[in-house]
Parts: sequence; C-alpha cells; structure tokens
Amino acid sequence: MFGKNGTSKPQQKRFLSEAKGITVGTLWDDVGTATEATKEIQKLFNREQNFDTPKPERLIERVISLATEEGDIVLDSFLGSGTTVAVAHKMNRKWIGIELGQHCYTHVIPRLNVVIDGEQGGISKLVNWNGGGGFKFYELAESLLVKNERLPIYQINPSYTFEMMVEAICKLEGFKYKPVGEYHGTSSENRFIHVTNEFVNSSYIISVTKNLDKKQSLLIYCTKKQSAMILPENVEIKKIPKDLLAKCNFESEGL
Repeated sequence: MFGKNGTSKPQQKRFLSEAKGITVGTLWDDVGTATEATKEIQKLFNREQNFDTPKPERLIERVISLATEEGDIVLDSFLGSGTTVAVAHKMNRKWIGIELGQHCYTHVIPRLNVVIDGEQGGISKLVNWNGGGGFKFYELAESLLVKNERLPIYQINPSYTFEMMVEAICKLEGFKYKPVGEYHGTSSENRFIHVTNEFVNSSYIISVTKNLDKKQSLLIYCTKKQSAMILPENVEIKKIPKDLLAKCNFESEGL
C-alpha cells in the first residue's frame, strides 16, 4: 500500500551521475534560426554562392548529440551546403556525404577544407574545434554500359580504359580488384577472375589456368570465345557485354 489512500505508486530514485543521454524538450528555441544559418554561410562563401535553405550548425549539433557518440558514422545523402558533415567533423564523428548537384564543388568541398583548417564559425567555439582530420572524395563514374549509337545494343562505354572496365566488372561480380599475374581479382582465397579482350579458346584457357590447383576456380570475362568448348569443372566463362546487362540498372533511361 502506498500513499494515504493506497493509490500511489513507488518511484525509482535516480541520481544525476547515473543518468544517460539528454532529455529532449518539445520546443527547441535555442538551436539557432534560419537567419543565423544564412550568416554562417555568408561568412564561408561570397553572396554569389549563397544557399537557399541552410540549417544552423547549432541545430545539427543538437541532433547529432542526441543520436550519436564520438566515433559513430553520420550519413547525409543530400549534402546541400554541407552543414551536417561539417558539424559531424567538428564533433569527432565519422561521416559519409552524398551530393549529385554542383553544391558538392561550390559549397561542400570548400567548406570542409576550411573546417579542417580550423574555421571558428558555427559551433566551433562550443565544441572547442581547432581544426584537423581529413576526408576522401569520390566521383561517380559514368555508366559501364551505354547504347550503341548505330545499333539497338549495349556496349562498353568508350570512355572506359581497360583497367576501368576490369575494376567495374570485379565490383559487379563481387570480386576484390587486385591484379596479380593472370588474375584481376579474388572473391576468396580459392576464387579468381580474369578479364580479357582477346579471343578465348582451349589454348587460352590452359594458359590462364596453369597456376590453379584443384580447389581453386576461375571466372573468365571475355568479348570473344570459341564455341562448343569443353571447359574444366573449375572454369566459368561469361561474355562482355551480354552477361553484364542483368547486373546493371537502366531505370534512369526509362527502360
């Protein structure tokens, strides 16, 4: 029985030192405004490079504080002006950012460069940011397969070098691109891939499998091959580009 009328419930006593996380209020009126965000952008870029819908760094800092800890990975698939990854960087989080627009070149990369140099805008003083770290930048490659200009078929993109084509095929087939000897990649210690533009016949297969043992297997991608070959049990042959079509997505072309 609890309370005078026996209708009360016991309450757990918790000390502040035992509490975890942050209590979140319904109204966040202390995390900056759109005007503040615009001023942050203007300090980083000239007015010709202004951004229409920036977020204040204090707002993003609050969200990241609630959802992550130092060392966690923050993903922003629509970078915009780069506020999220800039704040994540200052807060010692790992991050991945994706942007298909020109903002990547006009805003995000320049912003991250000055963050690394120790810029003191936004939350820098709040989190005692003095610069450091770095990032890797990757550009999305053109499509591996493109339509032939004269025929209703697909072909390897003419802009691809042989090495680019091989690396792309390794990726599509789940192999790690690592050229060693006759082989261009591995998916396990016993599974290899070999890609060639040469004509593949029985003699060619013997030459590229001479170093394989009985437990190892080989996938060969080629543009031309002898018909009606009897293949060893540990060898598979696929054609370029025919056997790549099913592994590529052409939705952007309306197909």
